[in-house]
Amino acid sequence: MASREGSSGLAESPQAPVRERVLLDKGWRFMKYASKEEADGLIYDVRPEIKDHEDGRPADAKPTEAVAVESDKSVLKPWILPTANDFIKDPAKRFRRPSGNPGGDFPFVQTGFDDSAWQAVRLPHDWAIEGPFMAGEDAAVGGGMGRLPSPGVAWYRNKFDIPASDAGKSIFLDIDGAMSYAMVWLNGHLVGGWPYGYASWRLDITPFVVPGGENQLAIRVDNPPASSRWYPGGGLYRNVWLTKTHPVHIGQWGTRITTPQVSEAAARVDLAVSIDNDSDKDAAVTASTEIYVLDAEGRKSGEVVARFAPLHAALAAGESAELESTVTVENPRLWGPPPTQAPNRYVAVTTLEQDGRTLDRYETRFGIRELRFDAERGVFVNGERIYLQGANQHHDLGALGAAFNVRAAERQLEMLREMGANAIRIAHNPPAPELLELTDRMGFLVVNEIYDVWERKKTPLDFHLIFPDWHEPDLRAFIRRDRNHPSVIMWSVGNEVGEQYTDESGAAVAQRLHEIAKEEDPTRPTAAAMNYAKPHMPLPGVMDTISLNYQGEGIRDAPAYAGLKGIRTAPLYPAFHEAFPDKLIFSSENAAAVSSRGEYLFPVTGEISAPVKDGAGGDPQSGQVSAYELYTTPFGSSADKVFASLEKHPYVGGGFVWSGWDYLGEPTPYYSSRSSYFGVIDLAGFRKDRFYLYQSHWRPDLPMAHILPHWNWPERVGQVTPVHVFTSGDEAELFLNDESLGRKKKGKHEYRLRWDQVKYQPGELKVVAYKDGEVWATDQVHTAGAPARLDAEADRPVIRADGRDLAFVTVKVVDEAGRLAPRADSELRFTIEGPGELVATDNGDPTSMVSFASAERPAFNGLGLAIVRAKAGQAGEIKLTVSAEGLQDAVIDIAAEG
Repeated sequence: MASREGSSGLAESPQAPVRERVLLDKGWRFMKYASKEEADGLIYDVRPEIKDHEDGRPADAKPTEAVAVESDKSVLKPWILPTANDFIKDPAKRFRRPSGNPGGDFPFVQTGFDDSAWQAVRLPHDWAIEGPFMAGEDAAVGGGMGRLPSPGVAWYRNKFDIPASDAGKSIFLDIDGAMSYAMVWLNGHLVGGWPYGYASWRLDITPFVVPGGENQLAIRVDNPPASSRWYPGGGLYRNVWLTKTHPVHIGQWGTRITTPQVSEAAARVDLAVSIDNDSDKDAAVTASTEIYVLDAEGRKSGEVVARFAPLHAALAAGESAELESTVTVENPRLWGPPPTQAPNRYVAVTTLEQDGRTLDRYETRFGIRELRFDAERGVFVNGERIYLQGANQHHDLGALGAAFNVRAAERQLEMLREMGANAIRIAHNPPAPELLELTDRMGFLVVNEIYDVWERKKTPLDFHLIFPDWHEPDLRAFIRRDRNHPSVIMWSVGNEVGEQYTDESGAAVAQRLHEIAKEEDPTRPTAAAMNYAKPHMPLPGVMDTISLNYQGEGIRDAPAYAGLKGIRTAPLYPAFHEAFPDKLIFSSENAAAVSSRGEYLFPVTGEISAPVKDGAGGDPQSGQVSAYELYTTPFGSSADKVFASLEKHPYVGGGFVWSGWDYLGEPTPYYSSRSSYFGVIDLAGFRKDRFYLYQSHWRPDLPMAHILPHWNWPERVGQVTPVHVFTSGDEAELFLNDESLGRKKKGKHEYRLRWDQVKYQPGELKVVAYKDGEVWATDQVHTAGAPARLDAEADRPVIRADGRDLAFVTVKVVDEAGRLAPRADSELRFTIEGPGELVATDNGDPTSMVSFASAERPAFNGLGLAIVRAKAGQAGEIKLTVSAEGLQDAVIDIAAEG
């Protein structure tokens, strides 16, 4: 079974489509080997053999040491490398496919193989997310990669029909992402593959297709251990498509649209169209392109806005050509970030004809906008300075894992926007294509990043192993795929790479990547995020911008960090600005603050930023970190310190907090956990207190005030329990049980108000915030009573019955008065009735080893989450019941509409 749509997912005209895109989401069978010893020998390449634990080495081996190599394997690399040829500029460096068909006799690739015992799955699919989690120091997968079974070798199989009427067409398999080292067979023939797990890529399957019959697809995926610093997921975790075209057609990612001249009165729009002649005959063709407005939902609307002059080409058999044209759009609707601008978009519809017959139709969404990068004032969009209030985002979606889901990603962006974010840095790999569709539609600015490593590894089996062969095709394909997205403002070609340490040789690698990026897209600047390279070193001079991780605000330079070992630097914004006065500087990663939602540990530091330590912001027994939002990694800074540093250096264009959401893996400081503590929002999507600190600073015109901590401390009666307030006001007065504890005013470079000597008494905390002497906002926190019932609320009351849309249901443990019980850990049980499915549950606890697939889990500090999906094609009412021993149930209805 499959879904069909037009060339870019837009509504098609009534005539039969000349280009067909078929979503291969259903009908898949999946099998993962129980161990690497059981796996077949059809490998991409030999690689270092390591022990099955996360640091990738036996105890007596050096970190960089390969202790053995695989043997008795069939190496398929020579047959896979030619897949990259369309993205290798120099013909002499392209790969020639050897003769032969390796793996052709392997049972899993055969049409007649019985896979009925394999697991039935629907794509996107992350094979590891349901667990089980692997606890303990000697776990095969440790905290860095999320303690989930992502490593391993697996196969996917699917059958699809190609009607006889498709004979003579060009047919392609498009894979948006396969983690990792994917290799593809069709009808027993090895077609090709791609090793980088985050890449999107295409295979021409035309020579292997059987029109008028059933076709057997088999995909082998091999995800190495010790291959990532975070949770990578596993398998076909993004969409897979069949694309059918006439042999003479517009190429893969075959249009390029730029807007070099933009004003309110008119905009020049430049178009390049790549045409492939895959037929055995010469072809004379004409390409005509019309521009339409897209509405807010991405639908083509209205009349033609502008027409490019027709382009003509004579292509010999097997030849490709690129045609260029220019048109003026009068009174353009510009794309820009809210709230001061609107993300207006257009679609260019290109029609390819031969002798009056339509051969192909291709749709390209784009936005008209002007970007400018000023070394003294930052980023300008359409002439307006846009200060980067950004968040770094890893690719997982919490309890859903790496399997991409549009609604889950949209929810993440919605909450970041509520906080005040206007920009996203993709960390540290190409995103799902649909994510950029969301950022286009919602108006986020995007720093689009491709690599975490180049030639120098960070983990033993990461992608440094393939960088020499694949960096050029990976980078060219990445840019061609994403270049028409107006939200993308910059290409980041590396993150904290080891080549920072290798002087001129590292800079030479950077130069090569920079040149490739500029060849593919001269309209956007390049970046490489640097956490070590200094102004006098060669690497910073290569890129168009200065992209700093943590160095801008200084590393280990505040009083509380004085005794720590490691790199210590003063704030380096001034030194970089002096060395590169013509380059934009921005903070690509800052903060690296850590906390667990709702966990408050005592005593509380009196500093504005302090490193988390056992007994000082961290509890090694519980594995939790204090939510007073003052504690950081040893190299990090609190939000308060970051805000002050940026304000003291106004030429810096803004920055990106590490990180917007918690993510699976990298659980600094407690690697016994499963997920990070870095997020401003926890893994389940519940706001930490830090959310309100950022909101108070990034949305100064929003009346808001927020008190922390909660006020349920029966063991602390009479003890000092500091109270902090985040507000967009400039001063505030705090009351405990109606008694004033004083009115405080923010000083210069102060971002919170602190009452550090409050002695706990149960009752009510209330704050009244002021701005310019007038009441601005209030907040209250009450001592809650004993848990009495459960409340449940869905983020949306109606979802689509398409098998993909989701409802996120927040469950609260509350007292008789409806107040959150902030320390409740009641065991929640979820049951569902009607045409829906319980996809996953979570609670945001980074230490929890309960499977996300479980229908039972404890609340974490009073909150739990259920993720509900409507069954495809089944409209009706979905009823979710949440129960806990001794508490009144919560029942919620969600409507599923077709």
